[in-house]
Amino acid sequence: MNETNSSNRQVWLAILLLATLCLAGIVEPVAAAPRGSPWGANFFPNSVLINQDGKKLRFYDDMLKGKVVMINFVYAGCKDACPLETAKLRQVQEALGDRVGRDIFMYSITIDPKHDTPARLKEYAKRYKVAPGWQFLTGKEAEINQLRQKLGLAEEGEGRSDHTMNLIVGNEATGQWKQRSTFDNPKVLARVLGDELFNFSRPAVADGSYAAAPHTITIDPGEDLFRRRCQVCHTVGAGDTLGPDLAGVTRNRDRNWLVRWLKTPDQVLAEKDPIAQTLFTRYNQVIMPNLRLSDRDVDVLLEYLDSRGGTM
Repeated sequence: MNETNSSNRQVWLAILLLATLCLAGIVEPVAAAPRGSPWGANFFPNSVLINQDGKKLRFYDDMLKGKVVMINFVYAGCKDACPLETAKLRQVQEALGDRVGRDIFMYSITIDPKHDTPARLKEYAKRYKVAPGWQFLTGKEAEINQLRQKLGLAEEGEGRSDHTMNLIVGNEATGQWKQRSTFDNPKVLARVLGDELFNFSRPAVADGSYAAAPHTITIDPGEDLFRRRCQVCHTVGAGDTLGPDLAGVTRNRDRNWLVRWLKTPDQVLAEKDPIAQTLFTRYNQVIMPNLRLSDRDVDVLLEYLDSRGGTM
Protein backbone atom coordinates (compact mmCIF):
# COMPACT_ATOMS: atom_id res chain seq x y z
CA MET A 1 0.00 0.00 0.00
CA ASN A 2 1.48 3.36 -1.02
CA GLU A 3 1.79 6.34 1.34
CA THR A 4 -1.21 8.23 -0.16
CA ASN A 5 -3.57 5.27 0.21
CA SER A 6 -2.37 4.71 3.77
CA SER A 7 -3.05 8.37 4.65
CA ASN A 8 -6.55 8.24 3.10
CA ARG A 9 -7.31 5.04 5.00
CA GLN A 10 -6.34 6.71 8.31
CA VAL A 11 -8.62 9.68 7.58
CA TRP A 12 -11.59 7.42 6.81
CA LEU A 13 -10.95 5.35 9.93
CA ALA A 14 -10.95 8.54 12.03
CA ILE A 15 -14.25 9.66 10.47
CA LEU A 16 -15.78 6.22 11.06
CA LEU A 17 -14.62 6.22 14.69
CA LEU A 18 -16.06 9.72 15.33
CA ALA A 19 -19.39 8.72 13.77
CA THR A 20 -19.50 5.57 15.89
CA LEU A 21 -18.81 7.57 19.08
CA CYS A 22 -21.53 10.10 18.21
CA LEU A 23 -24.06 7.31 17.63
CA ALA A 24 -23.06 5.73 20.93
CA GLY A 25 -23.54 9.04 22.75
CA ILE A 26 -19.91 9.18 23.83
CA VAL A 27 -19.16 12.23 21.71
CA GLU A 28 -22.06 14.58 21.05
CA PRO A 29 -22.08 16.89 18.03
CA VAL A 30 -22.73 20.57 18.70
CA ALA A 31 -26.51 20.98 18.62
CA ALA A 32 -27.94 23.85 16.58
CA ALA A 33 -31.32 25.51 17.05
CA PRO A 34 -34.20 23.01 17.19
CA ARG A 35 -36.19 22.25 14.04
CA GLY A 36 -38.75 24.97 13.39
CA SER A 37 -37.06 27.56 15.61
CA PRO A 38 -36.67 30.98 13.97
CA TRP A 39 -33.60 31.65 16.13
CA GLY A 40 -30.93 29.82 14.18
CA ALA A 41 -28.46 30.23 11.34
CA ASN A 42 -31.12 31.81 9.11
CA PHE A 43 -31.75 34.57 11.66
CA PHE A 44 -28.41 35.42 13.24
CA PRO A 45 -25.70 37.02 11.08
CA ASN A 46 -22.38 35.22 10.91
CA SER A 47 -20.39 38.43 11.16
CA VAL A 48 -16.69 38.20 11.95
CA LEU A 49 -15.75 39.83 15.26
CA ILE A 50 -12.35 40.14 16.93
CA ASN A 51 -11.91 39.51 20.65
CA GLN A 52 -9.60 41.23 23.11
CA ASP A 53 -6.81 38.77 22.27
CA GLY A 54 -7.01 39.47 18.53
CA LYS A 55 -8.77 36.19 17.70
CA LYS A 56 -11.41 36.24 14.95
CA LEU A 57 -14.77 34.66 15.81
CA ARG A 58 -17.84 34.14 13.62
CA PHE A 59 -20.90 35.40 15.46
CA TYR A 60 -23.18 32.44 14.82
CA ASP A 61 -20.84 29.52 14.15
CA ASP A 62 -18.29 30.24 16.89
CA MET A 63 -20.14 32.32 19.47
CA LEU A 64 -23.77 31.15 19.48
CA LYS A 65 -24.26 27.72 17.95
CA GLY A 66 -25.14 25.16 20.62
CA LYS A 67 -24.27 27.53 23.47
CA VAL A 68 -25.85 29.30 26.44
CA VAL A 69 -24.84 32.93 26.10
CA MET A 70 -25.12 36.43 27.50
CA ILE A 71 -24.61 39.34 25.08
CA ASN A 72 -24.48 43.06 25.83
CA PHE A 73 -23.11 46.17 24.14
CA VAL A 74 -20.75 48.64 25.81
CA TYR A 75 -17.82 50.84 24.88
CA ALA A 76 -14.56 51.45 26.70
CA GLY A 77 -14.78 55.24 26.65
CA CYS A 78 -18.21 55.36 28.29
CA LYS A 79 -18.29 57.49 31.44
CA ASP A 80 -21.94 57.00 32.28
CA ALA A 81 -23.79 53.66 32.55
CA CYS A 82 -21.24 51.23 31.07
CA PRO A 83 -18.96 51.19 34.15
CA LEU A 84 -21.92 50.20 36.37
CA GLU A 85 -23.11 47.68 33.77
CA THR A 86 -19.70 46.01 33.54
CA ALA A 87 -19.29 45.96 37.32
CA LYS A 88 -22.68 44.28 37.72
CA LEU A 89 -21.91 41.66 35.08
CA ARG A 90 -18.61 40.99 36.83
CA GLN A 91 -20.67 39.87 39.82
CA VAL A 92 -22.68 37.61 37.52
CA GLN A 93 -19.42 36.05 36.34
CA GLU A 94 -18.27 35.59 39.93
CA ALA A 95 -21.55 33.85 40.80
CA LEU A 96 -21.18 31.46 37.85
CA GLY A 97 -17.51 30.75 38.55
CA ASP A 98 -15.59 28.53 36.14
CA ARG A 99 -18.75 27.74 34.18
CA VAL A 100 -18.11 30.96 32.24
CA GLY A 101 -16.14 29.92 29.18
CA ARG A 102 -17.03 26.26 29.73
CA ASP A 103 -20.81 25.87 29.41
CA ILE A 104 -21.87 29.54 29.67
CA PHE A 105 -20.41 32.23 27.43
CA MET A 106 -20.39 35.97 28.15
CA TYR A 107 -19.84 38.45 25.32
CA SER A 108 -19.57 42.24 25.49
CA ILE A 109 -19.48 43.85 22.05
CA THR A 110 -18.34 47.44 21.56
CA ILE A 111 -20.58 50.02 19.92
CA ASP A 112 -17.53 52.18 19.25
CA PRO A 113 -15.33 50.00 17.01
CA LYS A 114 -13.51 53.06 15.60
CA HIS A 115 -11.79 53.53 18.95
CA ASP A 116 -12.17 50.19 20.75
CA THR A 117 -9.30 48.13 19.40
CA PRO A 118 -8.66 44.64 20.80
CA ALA A 119 -5.85 46.12 22.91
CA ARG A 120 -8.13 48.78 24.35
CA LEU A 121 -10.81 46.20 25.15
CA LYS A 122 -8.19 44.00 26.81
CA GLU A 123 -7.16 46.91 29.02
CA TYR A 124 -10.83 47.64 29.78
CA ALA A 125 -11.40 44.04 30.91
CA LYS A 126 -8.25 44.20 33.05
CA ARG A 127 -9.39 47.45 34.65
CA TYR A 128 -12.59 45.78 35.84
CA LYS A 129 -10.75 42.64 36.98
CA VAL A 130 -12.69 40.44 34.57
CA ALA A 131 -11.82 36.74 34.86
CA PRO A 132 -11.05 34.49 31.85
CA GLY A 133 -14.05 33.24 29.87
CA TRP A 134 -15.80 36.58 29.35
CA GLN A 135 -14.89 37.99 25.93
CA PHE A 136 -14.90 41.61 24.73
CA LEU A 137 -15.24 42.05 20.98
CA THR A 138 -14.97 44.60 18.20
CA GLY A 139 -15.53 44.49 14.45
CA LYS A 140 -16.96 46.48 11.54
CA GLU A 141 -19.36 49.21 12.62
CA ALA A 142 -22.05 48.32 10.05
CA GLU A 143 -22.04 44.67 11.12
CA ILE A 144 -22.16 45.55 14.82
CA ASN A 145 -25.13 47.85 14.18
CA GLN A 146 -26.82 44.97 12.33
CA LEU A 147 -26.24 42.68 15.32
CA ARG A 148 -27.78 45.22 17.68
CA GLN A 149 -30.85 45.45 15.46
CA LYS A 150 -31.18 41.67 15.18
CA LEU A 151 -30.87 41.23 18.95
CA GLY A 152 -33.36 44.00 19.70
CA LEU A 153 -30.70 46.02 21.54
CA ALA A 154 -30.80 49.17 19.40
CA GLU A 155 -33.37 51.93 19.62
CA GLU A 156 -34.19 54.26 16.76
CA GLY A 157 -32.57 57.65 17.15
CA GLU A 158 -30.48 56.72 20.19
CA GLY A 159 -27.00 58.14 20.60
CA ARG A 160 -23.96 56.28 21.83
CA SER A 161 -24.22 57.89 25.25
CA ASP A 162 -27.80 56.69 25.81
CA HIS A 163 -27.63 53.19 24.39
CA THR A 164 -29.98 50.63 25.91
CA MET A 165 -29.06 49.06 29.23
CA ASN A 166 -30.69 45.77 28.26
CA LEU A 167 -28.91 42.58 27.32
CA ILE A 168 -29.78 39.25 25.72
CA VAL A 169 -29.46 35.80 27.29
CA GLY A 170 -30.27 32.62 25.47
CA ASN A 171 -29.76 28.94 24.76
CA GLU A 172 -29.31 28.58 21.00
CA ALA A 173 -29.69 24.80 21.13
CA THR A 174 -33.19 25.02 22.66
CA GLY A 175 -34.32 28.25 21.03
CA GLN A 176 -34.85 30.03 24.39
CA TRP A 177 -34.04 33.75 24.28
CA LYS A 178 -34.78 36.49 26.81
CA GLN A 179 -34.09 40.18 27.07
CA ARG A 180 -33.03 41.26 30.54
CA SER A 181 -31.94 44.49 32.20
CA THR A 182 -28.37 45.01 33.34
CA PHE A 183 -29.93 46.46 36.50
CA ASP A 184 -31.24 43.00 37.42
CA ASN A 185 -29.90 41.54 40.65
CA PRO A 186 -26.65 39.79 39.59
CA LYS A 187 -27.62 36.62 41.48
CA VAL A 188 -30.97 36.50 39.67
CA LEU A 189 -29.28 36.95 36.30
CA ALA A 190 -26.75 34.23 37.20
CA ARG A 191 -29.61 31.84 38.00
CA VAL A 192 -31.31 32.60 34.68
CA LEU A 193 -28.08 31.76 32.86
CA GLY A 194 -26.99 28.87 35.04
CA ASP A 195 -30.31 27.16 35.80
CA GLU A 196 -33.30 28.42 33.82
CA LEU A 197 -31.64 28.30 30.40
CA PHE A 198 -30.48 24.75 31.18
CA ASN A 199 -34.12 23.83 31.98
CA PHE A 200 -33.09 23.39 35.63
CA SER A 201 -31.23 20.21 34.69
CA ARG A 202 -28.43 20.84 37.19
CA PRO A 203 -28.88 19.67 40.80
CA ALA A 204 -30.35 22.40 42.98
CA VAL A 205 -28.33 23.74 45.89
CA ALA A 206 -30.33 24.32 49.05
CA ASP A 207 -30.32 27.92 50.26
CA GLY A 208 -31.17 27.06 53.86
CA SER A 209 -34.26 26.33 55.88
CA TYR A 210 -37.37 28.51 55.73
CA ALA A 211 -37.75 27.90 59.46
CA ALA A 212 -34.58 29.90 60.05
CA ALA A 213 -35.84 32.92 58.10
CA PRO A 214 -36.89 35.99 60.11
CA HIS A 215 -40.65 36.53 60.43
CA THR A 216 -40.35 40.29 59.92
CA ILE A 217 -38.01 42.01 57.49
CA THR A 218 -37.27 45.71 57.76
CA ILE A 219 -35.59 47.27 54.75
CA ASP A 220 -33.53 50.40 55.29
CA PRO A 221 -34.01 52.61 52.18
CA GLY A 222 -30.34 53.63 52.24
CA GLU A 223 -29.16 50.04 52.48
CA ASP A 224 -31.55 49.05 49.71
CA LEU A 225 -30.16 51.80 47.45
CA PHE A 226 -26.59 50.84 48.32
CA ARG A 227 -27.19 47.20 47.46
CA ARG A 228 -28.92 48.03 44.16
CA ARG A 229 -26.61 50.77 42.90
CA CYS A 230 -23.32 50.85 44.83
CA GLN A 231 -22.53 47.30 45.95
CA VAL A 232 -21.16 46.27 42.55
CA CYS A 233 -18.06 48.42 43.19
CA HIS A 234 -17.99 49.05 46.94
CA THR A 235 -18.34 47.35 50.31
CA VAL A 236 -18.98 48.78 53.76
CA GLY A 237 -16.38 47.23 56.02
CA ALA A 238 -15.34 44.26 53.84
CA GLY A 239 -12.39 45.89 52.07
CA ASP A 240 -11.74 47.45 48.68
CA THR A 241 -13.06 45.86 45.47
CA LEU A 242 -13.31 47.82 42.21
CA GLY A 243 -13.67 50.91 44.35
CA PRO A 244 -12.85 51.85 47.96
CA ASP A 245 -14.40 50.41 51.10
CA LEU A 246 -16.93 53.03 52.22
CA ALA A 247 -16.95 52.22 55.94
CA GLY A 248 -16.51 55.48 57.85
CA VAL A 249 -16.55 57.62 54.72
CA THR A 250 -18.99 60.13 56.23
CA ARG A 251 -16.48 60.78 59.04
CA ASN A 252 -13.49 61.14 56.75
CA ARG A 253 -14.89 63.27 53.93
CA ASP A 254 -16.61 66.65 53.97
CA ARG A 255 -20.37 66.16 53.56
CA ASN A 256 -20.70 68.85 50.88
CA TRP A 257 -17.98 67.12 48.87
CA LEU A 258 -19.72 63.77 49.28
CA VAL A 259 -23.03 65.22 48.09
CA ARG A 260 -21.41 66.67 44.94
CA TRP A 261 -19.43 63.47 44.31
CA LEU A 262 -22.52 61.26 44.60
CA LYS A 263 -24.66 63.50 42.39
CA THR A 264 -22.17 64.57 39.69
CA PRO A 265 -18.94 62.53 39.89
CA ASP A 266 -18.21 63.13 36.19
CA GLN A 267 -18.29 66.89 36.72
CA VAL A 268 -16.16 66.74 39.89
CA LEU A 269 -13.52 64.66 38.10
CA ALA A 270 -13.60 66.93 35.02
CA GLU A 271 -12.87 69.88 37.32
CA LYS A 272 -9.67 68.03 38.36
CA ASP A 273 -10.73 67.89 41.99
CA PRO A 274 -7.65 66.52 43.82
CA ILE A 275 -9.58 63.93 45.86
CA ALA A 276 -11.44 62.68 42.80
CA GLN A 277 -8.20 62.46 40.80
CA THR A 278 -6.48 60.55 43.59
CA LEU A 279 -9.33 58.02 43.78
CA PHE A 280 -9.41 57.67 39.99
CA THR A 281 -5.68 56.87 39.91
CA ARG A 282 -5.66 54.64 43.00
CA TYR A 283 -8.52 52.45 41.80
CA ASN A 284 -7.20 51.56 38.38
CA GLN A 285 -9.00 54.43 36.57
CA VAL A 286 -12.40 52.81 37.05
CA ILE A 287 -14.87 55.62 36.47
CA MET A 288 -17.44 56.48 39.12
CA PRO A 289 -20.65 56.61 37.02
CA ASN A 290 -23.25 59.33 37.33
CA LEU A 291 -26.14 57.38 38.85
CA ARG A 292 -28.62 60.27 38.48
CA LEU A 293 -29.30 60.23 42.22
CA SER A 294 -31.95 62.57 43.58
CA ASP A 295 -31.44 64.72 46.69
CA ARG A 296 -33.52 62.17 48.62
CA ASP A 297 -31.37 59.31 47.29
CA VAL A 298 -28.20 61.04 48.45
CA ASP A 299 -29.65 61.76 51.91
CA VAL A 300 -30.74 58.16 52.61
CA LEU A 301 -27.49 56.76 51.20
CA LEU A 302 -25.37 59.00 53.43
CA GLU A 303 -27.55 58.17 56.44
CA TYR A 304 -26.94 54.48 55.79
CA LEU A 305 -23.18 54.97 55.41
CA ASP A 306 -23.13 57.14 58.53
CA SER A 307 -24.68 54.27 60.49
CA ARG A 308 -21.84 51.91 59.54
CA GLY A 309 -18.32 51.97 60.73
CA GLY A 310 -12.54 53.06 57.58
CA THR A 311 -11.58 55.61 55.10
CA MET A 312 -12.09 56.49 51.46
